Parts: sequence; structure tokens; C-alpha cells
Amino acid sequence: MNPRYDFEGQVALVTGAASGMGLAAARAFAQAGAAVVLADINKAAVDKAAQELADAGHQAIGVGCDVTDEDQAARAVDRAVEAFGRLDMAFNNAGIQAPPSDAADESAEEFDRVNAVNLRGVWAAQKHELRQMRTQGSGAIVNCSSLGGLVGLPERAAYHASKHGVIGLTKSAAVEYAPRGIRINAVCPGVIDTPMVADMLEGQAEAMAEIIRQQPIGRLGKAEEVAAAVVWLCGPAASFVVGVALPVDGGYTSH
Repeated sequence: MNPRYDFEGQVALVTGAASGMGLAAARAFAQAGAAVVLADINKAAVDKAAQELADAGHQAIGVGCDVTDEDQAARAVDRAVEAFGRLDMAFNNAGIQAPPSDAADESAEEFDRVNAVNLRGVWAAQKHELRQMRTQGSGAIVNCSSLGGLVGLPERAAYHASKHGVIGLTKSAAVEYAPRGIRINAVCPGVIDTPMVADMLEGQAEAMAEIIRQQPIGRLGKAEEVAAAVVWLCGPAASFVVGVALPVDGGYTSH
């Protein structure tokens, strides 16, 4: 049973909100009473997700947003303020996978592609969220890293570089903005049962079995379990938590 939160009168922005962990977090914020701006590169899907929340009685709008374009990231924040008057919480979740590759064979194009979304996209979203939050003197941001931000694995150099970078970005901004009333943290999900992971492992039954074997908890994570951590980090119960990279990984990084 998840704890109950009261985010009435507050506004949350979630990137990568059309599916998976982003959609689960948007739902969790809405169920706690927040108005939610769902941003995603897939405009049709994010509009559908926002409409489902609105139909359930929540305040929600969808925004098309490619986080690799800083102007679009800024516009998503502007839409939140235009629609709801402020911005209190953000989950910078938009991310992509990179295909496994020998480190000696990874292309510059692939490195740039994955870092453009996973690192530069988080940087751009956080930058413009902070511009709004510093005028308010309050706010909470959670950036999505990964267990790949905490460990190294073969054939994952570009992806892990992007996720390690998110943690550095988070920690530096956290110590800069904590004195201004804004808390910034990161979550580091393990292998979560999302469409992105399903696509990555499609037709790889042996790989899935090996991943589950490596999980001390013995299963994949659920998007809702990551969302619960995000909502907690944004809420008053985490008021003294600043600059952490919180593993939500079923014990994987405790090996």
C-alpha cells in the first residue's frame, strides 16, 4: 500500500510521460491531487494519456516535447505556468536505450544520440524548471538516471556515460539550489517492466532469464514502484533529502 500524499494546489511536470515510468509518475502525482503537465515526443500518445487523467477528474494537459531541443523543453515549462500558474515538482524521465556495442566499435552518432536525450535533455529540462522555481523560492526535481549510472557493464559504455552524467548534473545542481529552497535528487531504476525494456529484450528469452537471475528480489521492477520513489522524493517526507542517487533496483547494485 502506497502512502498518501496531498499535492493539492501544486503543479508537476513529467517528461517522457506517454508510457512506462513517466506515465506511472504522472498518474501518481495526479492521484495525490497535483495538476500535471505530461510532456513527450509522441504528441498523440501523451495527449491520450493526459485525456485519460482528465476524464478521471484530474487536472492534466499533454505537451509535445523533444527534450533534445532546448526551446521545446523551455516551452513545456512555460505551458505548465501558463495553464496552472506555477511549477512545484518535476520528473525528468525522458530517455532512450542504446544498442549493445563493443566500446571500440561504438559510433560517434550513437554516442551523440543517446547523450542528447538522456543527459542533455535532462540538463535542458532541469535548467528551465529551475528558472521558474527560483522565482518561487521552492520546488523539487527528480532526474532519471539508472543502475547504469552507478555501475559499469560490458557493451553499455555510451548509455552508462549518459546515466553517470545525470548523477553529476543532479549533485552539482542540488548543492547549488538547496539554499534557495529547491531540492534536486535522482532515481536509479533497475530493470523495470516498461515498453522500452520489452522492446530491448524482445525475442531474447535467455537474456531475460539472466536479468531476473541477477535481481536479488527475483523479478523485474514495476513502473509504479519507481513512481512511488519519485513522488516520495518530491514530497514533504523527503524534505531533508538532497542530491541523492536513489537505487530502485531490487537490490541489483547491492551485489
